[in-house]
Amino acid sequence: MYSGASNFVHGVDKVFYIILGISFFFLIVITFLMILFIIKYNRKKNKIAVQVKEKAYLEVTWILVPMALVLLMFYYGWEGFLPMRKVPENAMVVKTTGQMWQWTFEYPNGKVSQDLILPVNEPVKLDLISKDVIHGLFIPEFRVKEDVVPGKYNYAWFIPQETGDFDIFCSAYCGVRHSYMHSYVKVVSKEEYRKILAELPDKPAEGTTDGLTVIQNNGCVGCHSLDGTIIVGPSFKGLFGSSIIVNTDGIERTLTVDEEYIKSSIYEPNKDIVKGFNTGLMKSYKDIIKEEDIVKINGYLKTLK
Repeated sequence: MYSGASNFVHGVDKVFYIILGISFFFLIVITFLMILFIIKYNRKKNKIAVQVKEKAYLEVTWILVPMALVLLMFYYGWEGFLPMRKVPENAMVVKTTGQMWQWTFEYPNGKVSQDLILPVNEPVKLDLISKDVIHGLFIPEFRVKEDVVPGKYNYAWFIPQETGDFDIFCSAYCGVRHSYMHSYVKVVSKEEYRKILAELPDKPAEGTTDGLTVIQNNGCVGCHSLDGTIIVGPSFKGLFGSSIIVNTDGIERTLTVDEEYIKSSIYEPNKDIVKGFNTGLMKSYKDIIKEEDIVKINGYLKTLK
């Protein structure tokens, strides 16, 4: 019995081996014919060129054979793809959020985690959401890959069939720390799943998050470090109250980082670009981060001396 880490392994692998087999077959045949023709029809043996009359059966053959092969590959590909879009009614739904540069998983009971914890042999549906740019949820050992596009709903589903840890990657280049966007699917027994789920932290209630949580939940630490390390943008450490040189519409000026500057940088990130950093790397969070949360961010930044 052919098994695998998920219920889609068999279907995807079958298509892969069929296409690989066809490719190798033609590689060998074409290479053989090339060598044969080089020897048989060498110019030294056939000094006078001869007009070759067309043969209808040959032309029909090399039209119908490739068409049949393409239709064969399409059939098995379609056969493997259809089950990936038919989600069982009893599937557990996990809200999956991609943002620069981390994955966050929210379970039906409100618990959240950075790794996806799942019970073995239970169907699960991942509702895919992006907070910023295009990401791609890719679980190689499950043969699952779906685009995660901001403003567009998408989903993936599967049944984990083996216990263990399986890699989750982002398959779409999403910025300079794209390669760091890595998590795991941790497949455990049903008893262990219930135990782990109970120990996970709850999703912060609306309006109760502190500044650090707001920063982490919105992926800010992916570009702005908390320890002085320069990543994509300026570090948050020692930023508040400092004097910085910014480029505003091509004009350099010096300003002090205060509450208004932080708010402006969140809502209009390309208005005042700190000298030494690039424009266009951050999108506006005006519709994502509320003004009361900006107050909490400011309060936290004041503590990072």
